[in-house]
Formats: sequence, structure tokens, C-alpha cells
Amino acid sequence: MKYLKITLLLLLIGIIGCSSEPKYDNITLIEPDEMLELMQTEDVQLVDVRTLKEFNEHYIKDAENIVFDDNFDQKLEGLKKDKPIIVYCRSGRRSARCAEILAQKGFKKIYDLKGGITQWMKEGLSVE
Repeated sequence: MKYLKITLLLLLIGIIGCSSEPKYDNITLIEPDEMLELMQTEDVQLVDVRTLKEFNEHYIKDAENIVFDDNFDQKLEGLKKDKPIIVYCRSGRRSARCAEILAQKGFKKIYDLKGGITQWMKEGLSVE
């Protein structure tokens, strides 16, 4: 019985720890249709954090490529902290880490595309 309780507790901790919800209040995980609406209704900064090679294959119109690498923090200097920003990558992992960095750097409203450009294209939305 003791081992069952410990196992259940560890399982619960694992589930909570692996949650895909952002850790910061100013980060919102959005679906492709929500992103499309935001791009049409708000003045947002759109940032693709994939490699230059990935970006050159295809990207979402009006996206700025800021490669997520060791110099990522320095590359953020051209962005406005008080203007909403949408970040995306290939599948959503890099952009989630980037969104957290943006939050730590004081960006006010951050949107992270769930599933990245892969999900965007899977839903038939256009790329350049």
C-alpha cells in the first residue's frame, strides 16, 4: 500500500511537471486559427525562431527570423517590449523556451503558436 501511494504521488508530480501550459501569466499558447485572427486584428510582432535554413524553406508571411541560439538575448534588442509578440518554431518546443526568455526580459504580451509552423501548415494555412 505504501508503494502504491508513493507511485501515485510520483505520477501526479510527473503529470503536473510536464504540463504544456506556460509558466508566465503574460504568455498565451494559441492555436493557428487564433494566431491568424490576431495577425489580422492587432499590430503584432511575428518572430520565427527556427534556423535560417528552416526559415528559407518556408515561413509565415511578415515573420522576422530571429534564430534561437546562444546570441538570442542580444537579437531581441530590435523588438518592442510593449507591443504584442507572436513566436513560433517548427513544432512548438523552441518557441516555448523563447517565450519564457521574452517574459524574463520584460515583454508584456507574448503569444506562442501551439504546434509551430507544422500545425499551421497542417491546417492548410499559407506560407511563403
